[in-house]
Amino acid sequence: MATTESIQAAYIDYVLTEGHEPKSVYLFAKNNDMTEEEFYRFFGSFEAVEQNVWAEFARKTVTEVKSQDIWAQYSSREKALSFFYSFFELLKSSRSFAIYSYRKHARGLAAPRVLDNLKTIFESFADEILRDGLETGELTDRKFFSSRYKDALWIQFGFVLKFWVGDNSAAFEKTDEAIEKGVNVTFDLFQRSPIDNLLDYGKFLAKNGGFKEKMGF
Repeated sequence: MATTESIQAAYIDYVLTEGHEPKSVYLFAKNNDMTEEEFYRFFGSFEAVEQNVWAEFARKTVTEVKSQDIWAQYSSREKALSFFYSFFELLKSSRSFAIYSYRKHARGLAAPRVLDNLKTIFESFADEILRDGLETGELTDRKFFSSRYKDALWIQFGFVLKFWVGDNSAAFEKTDEAIEKGVNVTFDLFQRSPIDNLLDYGKFLAKNGGFKEKMGF
C-alpha cells in the first residue's frame, strides 16, 4: 500500500538515478506498483512531492531543536542559530536530492516555489522565537518594522541555503561560518542601536519643548 513516505522515497530514488522527474504520474505509479489514484490520494503533482520533502526537513528540525533540554533557556538568537545549524546538519544526509531540487526550481533572487511549504513552517517558528525576544526585551520593538523581522530572517535562510548548495569546503565548514556570521548580523539589527537612542532623544525633545528651547536658541 502506498504511503506518503513510500512515494517520496521512490520519487527521490528515481530523480537521483535518472537525473530528471518521471515522464508521467501514470508511468511512475505503474513502476512502483500503485495506481494513479493512489498517488493522487497523497500528492497533486511531482512538485508537491518535492515541496513536502522540504517541509519535512523543516518539521524534523523544529521538533529536534525544541526537544533539547536547554531550549527554554536559549535566547531568541540562540534558538535561531540552533535551527539553522540543525537544519543544515539534517540536510547533509539528503544533499544530492536537495541540490537537484533546488537547482531545478531556482528562479533568480526569489526563493524557489518548491520551498513554499517549508517557508510557512519557518515563518511560524520565526514568529514564535522573535515574539519571545520582543517580550523579554532582547529585541527592540520598532513600530512598523518589528513585524518584518521574520522576513529578514527568511532572507538570511535563503542566502545560507544558496551558499550551502555551492559549498565545496570539507564538512561544509564554510556554511557553518556563514550561519554564524549571517544570523548574528541579522539579530544585531533587531537589537537596540545608537540610531534607536538618537530617535528616542529626538522624540523626547519634541515632546518637551523642542530643540530651540533646550539649546537656548
